[in-house]
Parts: sequence; C-alpha cells; structure tokens
Amino acid sequence: MKLLVTGSSGFIGYHLVSRLLDQGHEVVGLDALTDYYSVALKQARLAMLDGRSGFRQLPGRVETPGLLRDLLAEERPEVIVHFAGQAGVRHSIEEPRSYLTSNMQGGFELLEAVRAHPVKHLLIASTSSVYGANTEMPYRETDKTDTPMSFYAATKKATEAMGHSYAHLFDIPMTFFRFFTVYGPWGRPDMAPSLFADAILKGRPIKVFNHGDMRRDFTFVTDLVRAVEALIDAAPERGKPVGAHDSLSPVAPHRIVNIGNAEPVRLLDFIGALERALGREAEKILMDIQPGDVPATWAETSLLRDLTGVEMGTSVEAGVAEFAGWFREYHQL
Repeated sequence: MKLLVTGSSGFIGYHLVSRLLDQGHEVVGLDALTDYYSVALKQARLAMLDGRSGFRQLPGRVETPGLLRDLLAEERPEVIVHFAGQAGVRHSIEEPRSYLTSNMQGGFELLEAVRAHPVKHLLIASTSSVYGANTEMPYRETDKTDTPMSFYAATKKATEAMGHSYAHLFDIPMTFFRFFTVYGPWGRPDMAPSLFADAILKGRPIKVFNHGDMRRDFTFVTDLVRAVEALIDAAPERGKPVGAHDSLSPVAPHRIVNIGNAEPVRLLDFIGALERALGREAEKILMDIQPGDVPATWAETSLLRDLTGVEMGTSVEAGVAEFAGWFREYHQL
C-alpha cells in the first residue's frame, strides 16, 4: 500500500519507514529537519533511506496551513502514520510555544487534511507521559489522563481529544499509540541512553535523578515498530470493540493503544546493562527528581496483543548491547 509517514527522519520514523520498505510498501516521508537536536543525525538516517525503491522524502512543517491538505490531494496515501512533532518533557518547560505549534497546530492541520481527503487509517503517536500523576499501575488505556505533569504531555493529550472529535464527526478511523520510553540504535541524543553513553565513554559523571529510584518501561525500537506496523491493519470500527479492555470510543472509530515492554526496569539496572555493554563503569551523581518527570511507568499491553498478536521480545540486556554497539560505531568512540 501507499503510506505517508510524517517525521520520517526522526528516530522512530526512520525505523518504521525502513521496515515498511522492507515489506514492499510505497512510502512518502515528510520531515522539516528541525534543529531541536543534531540535524546531521537526521540526515544520516535519511541517507540510509535515500535511493531505496518505493521511498520519497519531502520537506515541510506539518503546522504550515494547507501543506498537508495539498500533499494528500496530490499523493493520495491509503494510510498515514504521524510522528512529526516536538518531543521531550524537559524542553517543554523552556520552549512551550514550539509544542503548541508543532503538536497541537500540526495535529489540527493533519485532521483538517484527512477531513478533506479521507484515508483508510490514521495512526498518531502519543506518549505514556499523558498518564501524568496516576499512581495505579500498570497503566491501562482506559485510565483517566487528567493530570499531565508537563506541557509536552498536555499537548499530546489535547491532540488525542481533538482526534476523537474528528473521528466522531467525520468517521475517520483513528488509532493513537502511547509510547513507553523507546530506545535503540539511531536514538535521539537528548534521551538518557545517549546522554549516559556519551558521558561514560568520555569519562564524565552521569546525573541519576530521584536518587536512582526511577523505573521505566524501556521499549526497544525494533519491537515498537513491529507493533506499529501490525496496527496499520487494525483500524478501529465504530461499535466493534476487540477484547475485554478495548479503549475503543463508544461514539467514534477512535482507539488508544499502549506500546511498551510491559516490564518496568529500575533505572540503575538499565545503567548497569549499559556499563557492561560499554565495558566501563559510570560515575553517578544522585539528584532530586526533575520538574515534569514521574518516578515510574508501566504499560498494560493486553489490548495490543488482542489487536495484533505482537509480543515485545527484546530484553534490556540485549537491546542496550545493540544500542551501545551502534553508539560506539556512529560516534567513533
């Protein structure tokens, strides 16, 4: 089939596009190559995709009025997977306006474009950060998400709500997936694995927040894109729930799906796996928890299994080893 993937030069977007091309699909990528982090890294990912059969990359910001509508009119994709947007919990404290424009205005432009040019399935990336101050775990898709701890999470929650209104009004099959702490090769340099690896290999101390009492549902990127690919064929249908805990809306073809490893890991254990993979011990500075952060995340993933049969299979030890090998090679460390 023909798909549009926004944010195609991003960490997850790159991995998904590569997998879709492996499966013989035609993919149109859209990415603005913004400088939130290294443009060179984004260009290196894109270089891995350039020239592959069935792939074309286009420049553009999703929040540009009319850009997506015109793109859909010309390309007529059957499915859209939307990753483009501004990521990062802590950056949203310093630069909230970029989240407003990229995530909310960009989401609105996407919804308007699909309203004008319908697709078989619209899939949109959200985040586990929307669970905010919830303390009951594991997180289920049907849990309340009324207490976001960061503006980043608030913009993602708002986009989920905007999507529901369009799914209801215009019968657009729509799936939002909530990602849980994705890591792996080609990961963003502002994320903990890259920050830790860089510091360890260069002999600098690493900052360990909440004095190490943090747990994350670390999800290896290859597992995650397998799940996203499988969800493409699981478009929600109004009035047709799947499984006992389906988050399908009672009034719209709109569903939310957790994608996580369903196994929270202590941050210090993750660091330990990275130390073993790099062959060096980290000097750790224990610090208080950061504003906007939460001490733990844990995905309940029975809905994902009901919809796709996909199981997350990569252990932290194996995933971290693969990440560390890529990090050393890419940075020549």
